[in-house]
Amino acid sequence: MNTLTMLKKAMKNNYIVPAFNFANFEIFKGLILACEETKSPMILQVSESAMNYFGDFVLAGIIAGVKKQKLPVSFHLDHGANMDIVKRAIKIGFDSVMIDGSTLTFKENVKLTKQVVKYAHARNVTVEGELGVLAVANDDGLIADKERFTSPAEAKLFLEQTGVDFLAVSIGTNHGVNKYVGEPKIRYDILKKIEKEIPNTPIVLHGASLIEETYIKQINNNGGIIQKAVGNKNLLKNAYKTHISKINMDTDFRLANTARVREYLNEAPDKYCPRTYGKQGIDAVKQCAVYRIKNICKSNNKL
Repeated sequence: MNTLTMLKKAMKNNYIVPAFNFANFEIFKGLILACEETKSPMILQVSESAMNYFGDFVLAGIIAGVKKQKLPVSFHLDHGANMDIVKRAIKIGFDSVMIDGSTLTFKENVKLTKQVVKYAHARNVTVEGELGVLAVANDDGLIADKERFTSPAEAKLFLEQTGVDFLAVSIGTNHGVNKYVGEPKIRYDILKKIEKEIPNTPIVLHGASLIEETYIKQINNNGGIIQKAVGNKNLLKNAYKTHISKINMDTDFRLANTARVREYLNEAPDKYCPRTYGKQGIDAVKQCAVYRIKNICKSNNKL
Protein backbone atom coordinates (compact mmCIF):
# COMPACT_ATOMS: atom_id res chain seq x y z
CA MET A 1 0.00 0.00 0.00
CA ASN A 2 1.02 3.62 -0.42
CA THR A 3 2.30 4.80 2.97
CA LEU A 4 1.47 8.46 2.42
CA THR A 5 -2.11 7.65 1.39
CA MET A 6 -2.53 5.65 4.59
CA LEU A 7 -1.23 8.54 6.71
CA LYS A 8 -3.34 11.20 4.97
CA LYS A 9 -6.45 9.12 5.58
CA ALA A 10 -5.54 8.66 9.25
CA MET A 11 -4.88 12.38 9.67
CA LYS A 12 -8.26 13.24 8.17
CA ASN A 13 -10.20 10.73 10.27
CA ASN A 14 -8.50 11.09 13.68
CA TYR A 15 -6.63 7.85 14.10
CA ILE A 16 -2.99 6.80 13.88
CA VAL A 17 -1.42 4.22 11.61
CA PRO A 18 0.64 1.88 13.81
CA ALA A 19 4.23 1.70 12.56
CA PHE A 20 5.63 -1.43 14.16
CA ASN A 21 9.20 -2.68 13.78
CA PHE A 22 9.95 -6.38 13.51
CA ALA A 23 13.35 -7.61 14.64
CA ASN A 24 12.76 -11.31 13.95
CA PHE A 25 10.24 -13.68 12.37
CA GLU A 26 8.20 -14.23 15.53
CA ILE A 27 7.58 -10.51 15.96
CA PHE A 28 6.72 -10.20 12.26
CA LYS A 29 4.14 -12.98 12.46
CA GLY A 30 2.62 -11.63 15.68
CA LEU A 31 2.17 -8.21 14.05
CA ILE A 32 0.56 -9.69 10.93
CA LEU A 33 -1.90 -11.66 13.08
CA ALA A 34 -2.77 -8.47 15.00
CA CYS A 35 -3.33 -6.64 11.73
CA GLU A 36 -5.69 -9.35 10.51
CA GLU A 37 -7.61 -9.56 13.79
CA THR A 38 -8.14 -5.83 14.24
CA LYS A 39 -8.63 -4.98 10.55
CA SER A 40 -6.17 -2.14 11.00
CA PRO A 41 -3.83 -0.62 8.45
CA MET A 42 -0.22 -1.13 9.49
CA ILE A 43 3.26 0.00 8.54
CA LEU A 44 5.82 -2.74 9.06
CA GLN A 45 9.25 -1.27 9.65
CA VAL A 46 12.78 -2.60 9.40
CA SER A 47 15.99 -0.92 10.51
CA GLU A 48 19.30 -1.39 8.75
CA SER A 49 20.48 -3.84 11.41
CA ALA A 50 17.29 -5.87 10.97
CA MET A 51 17.83 -5.85 7.20
CA ASN A 52 21.29 -7.29 7.79
CA TYR A 53 19.85 -9.89 10.17
CA PHE A 54 17.22 -11.15 7.73
CA GLY A 55 19.19 -10.72 4.51
CA ASP A 56 17.86 -8.90 1.46
CA PHE A 57 16.51 -11.98 -0.32
CA VAL A 58 14.51 -13.07 2.74
CA LEU A 59 13.04 -9.60 3.24
CA ALA A 60 12.17 -9.36 -0.44
CA GLY A 61 10.31 -12.66 -0.12
CA ILE A 62 8.44 -11.52 2.99
CA ILE A 63 7.39 -8.29 1.30
CA ALA A 64 6.28 -10.06 -1.88
CA GLY A 65 4.33 -12.63 0.13
CA VAL A 66 2.47 -10.07 2.21
CA LYS A 67 1.63 -7.98 -0.86
CA LYS A 68 0.26 -11.08 -2.57
CA GLN A 69 -2.17 -11.50 0.33
CA LYS A 70 -3.33 -7.92 -0.23
CA LEU A 71 -3.18 -7.02 3.44
CA PRO A 72 -3.51 -3.31 4.42
CA VAL A 73 0.23 -3.14 5.04
CA SER A 74 3.12 -1.06 3.75
CA PHE A 75 6.83 -1.73 4.34
CA HIS A 76 9.05 1.09 5.53
CA LEU A 77 12.79 1.60 6.06
CA ASP A 78 13.30 2.96 9.58
CA HIS A 79 16.21 5.35 10.28
CA GLY A 80 18.06 5.07 7.00
CA ALA A 81 21.43 6.74 7.50
CA ASN A 82 22.55 7.35 3.94
CA MET A 83 21.69 7.04 0.26
CA ASP A 84 23.16 3.54 -0.01
CA ILE A 85 20.75 2.01 2.51
CA VAL A 86 17.85 3.90 0.91
CA LYS A 87 18.69 2.48 -2.52
CA ARG A 88 19.02 -0.98 -1.02
CA ALA A 89 15.59 -0.78 0.64
CA ILE A 90 13.90 0.46 -2.51
CA LYS A 91 15.48 -2.35 -4.52
CA ILE A 92 14.16 -4.90 -2.01
CA GLY A 93 10.63 -3.55 -2.45
CA PHE A 94 9.93 -1.12 0.39
CA ASP A 95 6.97 1.23 -0.13
CA SER A 96 8.54 4.11 1.78
CA VAL A 97 11.85 5.05 3.33
CA MET A 98 13.07 7.23 6.16
CA ILE A 99 16.24 9.24 5.86
CA ASP A 100 17.49 10.30 9.28
CA GLY A 101 19.67 13.38 9.13
CA SER A 102 18.48 14.65 12.49
CA THR A 103 21.94 14.73 14.07
CA LEU A 104 23.37 16.74 11.16
CA THR A 105 23.21 20.49 10.88
CA PHE A 106 19.98 21.85 9.45
CA LYS A 107 21.69 22.63 6.13
CA GLU A 108 23.26 19.17 5.88
CA ASN A 109 19.98 17.49 6.84
CA VAL A 110 18.15 19.41 4.11
CA LYS A 111 20.77 18.48 1.50
CA LEU A 112 20.69 14.76 2.32
CA THR A 113 16.91 14.55 2.61
CA LYS A 114 16.39 16.43 -0.64
CA GLN A 115 18.63 13.94 -2.47
CA VAL A 116 16.66 11.01 -1.06
CA VAL A 117 13.33 12.60 -1.96
CA LYS A 118 14.42 13.10 -5.57
CA TYR A 119 15.65 9.52 -5.89
CA ALA A 120 12.68 7.91 -4.12
CA HIS A 121 9.91 9.94 -5.76
CA ALA A 122 11.26 9.00 -9.18
CA ARG A 123 10.54 5.39 -8.17
CA ASN A 124 7.09 6.02 -6.62
CA VAL A 125 8.44 5.63 -3.08
CA THR A 126 7.45 8.13 -0.38
CA VAL A 127 9.88 9.61 2.14
CA GLU A 128 9.96 10.39 5.85
CA GLY A 129 12.44 12.94 7.16
CA GLU A 130 13.34 13.81 10.73
CA LEU A 131 13.95 17.12 12.43
CA GLY A 132 14.91 17.34 16.09
CA VAL A 133 16.90 14.83 18.14
CA LEU A 134 15.58 12.04 20.34
CA ALA A 135 17.70 11.08 23.33
CA VAL A 136 19.17 7.68 24.28
CA ALA A 137 21.17 5.16 22.27
CA ASN A 138 19.69 1.85 21.17
CA ASP A 139 21.07 -1.33 19.66
CA ASP A 140 20.59 -0.04 16.12
CA GLY A 141 23.29 2.54 16.71
CA LEU A 142 20.96 5.52 17.00
CA ILE A 143 22.99 7.71 19.29
CA ALA A 144 21.82 11.13 20.42
CA ASP A 145 23.42 12.37 23.61
CA LYS A 146 21.49 15.64 23.78
CA GLU A 147 17.77 15.78 23.19
CA ARG A 148 16.72 18.63 20.95
CA PHE A 149 13.05 19.43 20.43
CA THR A 150 11.86 20.21 16.93
CA SER A 151 11.61 23.89 16.03
CA PRO A 152 8.18 24.65 14.49
CA ALA A 153 9.67 27.37 12.26
CA GLU A 154 12.40 25.01 11.05
CA ALA A 155 9.82 22.32 10.38
CA LYS A 156 8.07 24.55 7.85
CA LEU A 157 11.35 25.54 6.21
CA PHE A 158 12.55 21.93 6.13
CA LEU A 159 9.38 20.82 4.37
CA GLU A 160 9.60 23.60 1.80
CA GLN A 161 13.23 22.90 1.01
CA THR A 162 13.14 19.09 0.89
CA GLY A 163 9.67 18.11 -0.36
CA VAL A 164 9.55 15.32 2.20
CA ASP A 165 6.17 13.54 2.50
CA PHE A 166 5.89 13.11 6.28
CA LEU A 167 7.98 14.39 9.14
CA ALA A 168 9.27 12.80 12.35
CA VAL A 169 9.52 15.27 15.22
CA SER A 170 11.05 15.33 18.68
CA ILE A 171 8.58 16.31 21.42
CA GLY A 172 9.66 14.15 24.35
CA THR A 173 9.62 10.48 23.37
CA ASN A 174 12.88 8.52 23.28
CA HIS A 175 14.30 5.31 21.86
CA GLY A 176 15.13 2.16 23.76
CA VAL A 177 14.05 0.58 27.04
CA ASN A 178 15.73 3.15 29.30
CA LYS A 179 13.64 5.93 27.81
CA TYR A 180 13.28 8.52 30.53
CA VAL A 181 14.94 10.08 33.53
CA GLY A 182 12.19 11.20 35.87
CA GLU A 183 8.56 11.49 34.85
CA PRO A 184 7.89 10.99 31.12
CA LYS A 185 6.34 14.03 29.46
CA ILE A 186 5.19 14.84 25.93
CA ARG A 187 5.47 18.46 24.76
CA TYR A 188 2.04 18.80 23.20
CA ASP A 189 2.53 22.57 23.25
CA ILE A 190 5.38 22.25 20.77
CA LEU A 191 3.34 19.81 18.69
CA LYS A 192 0.49 22.33 18.33
CA LYS A 193 2.91 24.95 17.02
CA ILE A 194 4.35 22.44 14.53
CA GLU A 195 0.84 21.57 13.34
CA LYS A 196 0.14 25.24 12.61
CA GLU A 197 3.31 25.54 10.55
CA ILE A 198 2.76 22.36 8.50
CA PRO A 199 -1.02 21.79 8.67
CA ASN A 200 -1.26 19.37 5.75
CA THR A 201 1.69 17.14 6.59
CA PRO A 202 1.38 13.88 8.56
CA ILE A 203 3.53 13.95 11.69
CA VAL A 204 5.49 10.96 12.96
CA LEU A 205 6.36 10.13 16.56
CA HIS A 206 9.37 7.89 17.11
CA GLY A 207 10.29 6.12 20.34
CA ALA A 208 6.65 5.62 21.28
CA SER A 209 6.88 2.23 23.02
CA LEU A 210 4.99 2.20 26.32
CA ILE A 211 7.57 0.08 28.21
CA GLU A 212 4.97 -1.60 30.40
CA GLU A 213 6.11 -2.65 33.85
CA THR A 214 4.37 -6.00 33.40
CA TYR A 215 6.86 -7.09 30.76
CA ILE A 216 9.86 -5.89 32.75
CA LYS A 217 8.74 -7.84 35.83
CA GLN A 218 7.99 -10.92 33.74
CA ILE A 219 11.50 -10.86 32.27
CA ASN A 220 13.25 -10.17 35.56
CA ASN A 221 11.22 -12.80 37.41
CA ASN A 222 12.40 -15.37 34.89
CA GLY A 223 16.13 -14.80 34.94
CA GLY A 224 16.45 -11.52 33.08
CA ILE A 225 18.08 -8.31 34.26
CA ILE A 226 16.54 -5.12 32.91
CA GLN A 227 17.13 -2.06 35.04
CA LYS A 228 16.02 1.57 34.96
CA ALA A 229 13.22 0.91 32.49
CA VAL A 230 10.68 3.72 32.69
CA GLY A 231 7.49 4.08 30.69
CA ASN A 232 3.97 5.43 30.96
CA LYS A 233 1.02 3.43 29.66
CA ASN A 234 -1.19 6.51 29.40
CA LEU A 235 1.38 8.90 27.92
CA LEU A 236 0.01 8.77 24.38
CA LYS A 237 -3.68 8.11 25.03
CA ASN A 238 -4.73 11.39 23.37
CA ALA A 239 -2.19 11.38 20.53
CA TYR A 240 -4.82 10.26 18.01
CA LYS A 241 -6.57 13.62 18.41
CA THR A 242 -3.54 15.45 16.97
CA HIS A 243 -1.84 15.49 13.55
CA ILE A 244 0.33 12.58 14.64
CA SER A 245 -0.54 10.02 11.98
CA LYS A 246 2.24 7.47 12.47
CA ILE A 247 3.53 6.13 15.78
CA ASN A 248 6.70 4.02 15.85
CA MET A 249 6.98 1.16 18.31
CA ASP A 250 9.70 -1.46 18.52
CA THR A 251 10.96 -2.13 22.06
CA ASP A 252 7.53 -3.17 23.36
CA PHE A 253 7.42 -6.15 20.99
CA ARG A 254 10.93 -7.22 21.89
CA LEU A 255 9.93 -7.11 25.55
CA ALA A 256 6.64 -8.97 24.99
CA ASN A 257 8.36 -11.70 23.01
CA THR A 258 11.27 -12.10 25.42
CA ALA A 259 9.06 -12.00 28.52
CA ARG A 260 6.77 -14.79 27.40
CA VAL A 261 9.54 -17.01 26.01
CA ARG A 262 11.56 -16.72 29.22
CA GLU A 263 8.48 -17.50 31.28
CA TYR A 264 7.47 -20.44 29.12
CA LEU A 265 10.92 -22.06 29.16
CA ASN A 266 10.92 -21.84 32.95
CA GLU A 267 7.46 -23.44 33.03
CA ALA A 268 8.46 -26.16 30.56
CA PRO A 269 12.22 -26.76 30.89
CA ASP A 270 11.98 -29.93 28.79
CA LYS A 271 10.94 -27.99 25.69
CA TYR A 272 13.65 -27.27 23.15
CA CYS A 273 11.94 -26.92 19.77
CA PRO A 274 12.13 -23.27 18.63
CA ARG A 275 8.69 -23.53 17.04
CA THR A 276 7.16 -24.53 20.37
CA TYR A 277 8.44 -21.61 22.40
CA GLY A 278 8.46 -19.38 19.33
CA LYS A 279 4.68 -19.66 19.14
CA GLN A 280 4.47 -18.38 22.70
CA GLY A 281 6.38 -15.28 21.64
CA ILE A 282 4.18 -14.81 18.56
CA ASP A 283 1.02 -14.86 20.66
CA ALA A 284 2.50 -12.39 23.16
CA VAL A 285 3.48 -9.98 20.38
CA LYS A 286 0.01 -10.25 18.86
CA GLN A 287 -1.66 -9.35 22.16
CA CYS A 288 0.79 -6.48 22.68
CA ALA A 289 0.06 -5.10 19.20
CA VAL A 290 -3.72 -5.46 19.48
CA TYR A 291 -3.75 -3.39 22.65
CA ARG A 292 -1.77 -0.59 21.02
CA ILE A 293 -3.88 -0.63 17.87
CA LYS A 294 -7.14 -0.35 19.80
CA ASN A 295 -6.14 1.88 22.70
CA ILE A 296 -3.40 4.16 21.36
CA CYS A 297 -3.83 4.29 17.58
CA LYS A 298 -7.63 3.81 17.42
CA SER A 299 -7.02 2.27 14.00
CA ASN A 300 -9.02 -0.94 14.34
CA ASN A 301 -11.67 -1.38 11.62
CA LYS A 302 -10.19 1.52 9.63
CA LEU A 303 -9.57 -0.29 6.34
